[in-house]
Amino acid sequence: MARKIVVTSGKGGVGKTTVCANLGVYLSRLGFRVVLLDVDIGLNNLDVIMGLERQVIFDITDVVAGKCRVRQALVQDPTYPSLYLLPSSHTYASSKITGEHIKNVIDIIDHSFDYILIDCPAGVEAGFNRAVFPANEALIVVTPHLSSIRDADKVVGLLSEYDIESKGLVINRMRGDLLLSGEMMNIESIVKAMAIPLLGVIPDDDSVGKMSSDGRIMTDGESARAFTLLSENIHNGSKKIYDCTYKYRGLMGYLKRNIKKYV
Repeated sequence: MARKIVVTSGKGGVGKTTVCANLGVYLSRLGFRVVLLDVDIGLNNLDVIMGLERQVIFDITDVVAGKCRVRQALVQDPTYPSLYLLPSSHTYASSKITGEHIKNVIDIIDHSFDYILIDCPAGVEAGFNRAVFPANEALIVVTPHLSSIRDADKVVGLLSEYDIESKGLVINRMRGDLLLSGEMMNIESIVKAMAIPLLGVIPDDDSVGKMSSDGRIMTDGESARAFTLLSENIHNGSKKIYDCTYKYRGLMGYLKRNIKKYV
């Protein structure tokens, strides 16, 4: 059976979908069979971030409506053969799709994959229930900002109402230079506020956003290393957290921090 992980945040704009897409890529690079489910019906963009939007013929709403089989709707990534996407729809009335519908779809492919990652819509409305209902694990994505952490904390409370066996925290867009200068909320404070295990820290990287908009995934550099560690932590239970501050330490690091302030 696959591990079914919902990637959620509570607040929009924290990079949740980008985290979901990259996590899928890096788990597949570790040799696992992975499928990404986009259940943000009407506002979906996981196919765009993965660069697969032109390959979409059917979507999850077609599966639920009985217009096609699940296998017909799955889109295989051309670069990573063990990675698949089950896309969502831009036009379908999301109110017609329930958590039971999504669970029924997942049950069909459960034994074909090692990981099923569910991209959850922002907010805590019906879309949240639809995404969380079939999952048994949750990744909560936050940024080092109080508003993000407050919203995510509400989500953690709501997750207690579901059959979620484990919860993990991913801190996205962490700035090592601001962390060292005390201008950004530190990791320890965020973990304490959220009160769930930290699974990964992803550095703030402009190239990630640019590549995502171009339908490409980072495969080298800081973010690549951070996502590799996150994937290993999820699978192995290890606790290797990427250090966003390493290149800003020492004399050269001090110079980089000060130069970045004026760039």
